[in-house]
Amino acid sequence: MRDGAQKSVAGPAGSAAPPRSLRADARRNRERVLAAADAVFAELGPAASTEEVARRSGVSIGTVFRHFPTKDALIEAVVVGRLTTLALEAEQLRDATDAESAFVAFARRWIDLSASKHRFAVALAHSGADVATIRSANPEVGRRVHDAVAALLTHAQRAGSIRQDLTAADVIAILAGASHAQEHIGPDPRQRAHLLSVTIDGLRPR
Repeated sequence: MRDGAQKSVAGPAGSAAPPRSLRADARRNRERVLAAADAVFAELGPAASTEEVARRSGVSIGTVFRHFPTKDALIEAVVVGRLTTLALEAEQLRDATDAESAFVAFARRWIDLSASKHRFAVALAHSGADVATIRSANPEVGRRVHDAVAALLTHAQRAGSIRQDLTAADVIAILAGASHAQEHIGPDPRQRAHLLSVTIDGLRPR
């Protein structure tokens, strides 16, 4: 199957977590494919070919499609992997001594990672896949992100660094919007830093 083949929303093969039944070598191949796909799609966009992903991961195109039967499944797995990374990083930061610095560090990381995640989501929507279906197929990832952000937010609110009237859903929505804005302004680091500063200032107590 190639990029022009009929696309479908991925099932278990599109999950970021590999099936437990995979042999060690197959698991390593899957991880190499995902790492290469993340880099390729971030650099070239979701229109990049699966052949390029195979080349960079050092495996055959058949191996790529053995783990991810469609290109949509591969893109979905990259998105889920990025969300999992965000959740893990929030969990690691939530008990930091400096709650404000931890919150700002997470916000910056969210925006950096999520900008390309939005491009993946747009690519899936254009291909006919239902992004809402993808989210519902991975509810544990969404819950983990929400719970990790909620804990990080509560820590910062208790320290008086962030407005008390914000919820985790508010923060996620604001950071998602800032991610779109980062895409709009481009790669200039000064503009990105300024946008992040404005976003964080809006979250601080009045």
